Amino acid sequence: MGKLFIVGTPIGNLEDITLRALRTLRAVDLVAAEDTRVTGRLLKHFEIDVPLLSFHDFSSDERLAQLLDRLETQNIALVTDAGMPGVSDPGYRLIAAATAAGLPVEVIPGPTAAITALVSSGLPSDRFQFLGFLSRTSKARRAELAAVVDFPGTLILYESPHRLLACLADMEAVLGDRPVAVGRELTKLYEEVWRGPISGARAEFGARDRIRGEITLVVGGQTVGSDEWDEDRVRKALQARLSAGEPRKQAAAAIAELSGWRKRDVYALSLED
Repeated sequence: MGKLFIVGTPIGNLEDITLRALRTLRAVDLVAAEDTRVTGRLLKHFEIDVPLLSFHDFSSDERLAQLLDRLETQNIALVTDAGMPGVSDPGYRLIAAATAAGLPVEVIPGPTAAITALVSSGLPSDRFQFLGFLSRTSKARRAELAAVVDFPGTLILYESPHRLLACLADMEAVLGDRPVAVGRELTKLYEEVWRGPISGARAEFGARDRIRGEITLVVGGQTVGSDEWDEDRVRKALQARLSAGEPRKQAAAAIAELSGWRKRDVYALSLED
């Protein structure tokens, strides 16, 4: 029986690859890659000659079955374009299928943009929630942000450069003007970590002619204690949920349950805004 190796690769700086990752990539029978062109350049740089097979968001069930069949007798390394397979990455499908089939799986740890951004942000790292990529539309993004508005820990999410300003605007509207760290091109030559309030980030990046590179956002959590639901906090929570399109009665009921306020009082406040 073969084994599936989940191999972390650099997120920008090739020197971040581990000796164990290199040894594993040289030893396997096949590398399943999100983009064979990207992984091909990585393997060529380290003079590794191993067959490549693509596995990405649009891979068919037949491709998944093909890889599972080969795992019966061969060792396969699963890699993504950058970072850890399975983290905001289609590789989780193969991992889930392999574990469900009882096939052995081994993780070769490597860098992730989320954790790299978190530790460089200066924000609390003892409790955090990773949101991956938010939805493309403002209404859906606001609904997703409203669902975590009261989370007390740090929030981490990925965003594309052309949606950064729209995402920051939605974050300020729903979460308020919290501290944020905007990580761009992490570990690469032009790495940047901008720190400040969300409003400041909107001004800074809005003034630029062009925003380039992969973006990781790290946002401060809710700082008000869970038992301190004053009227202002209730109003902000209502505004966040209503602007995301949640029905008024449903929003009032949810906030009443969270805050300890009476539902009719929350609903009355919603009618004033």
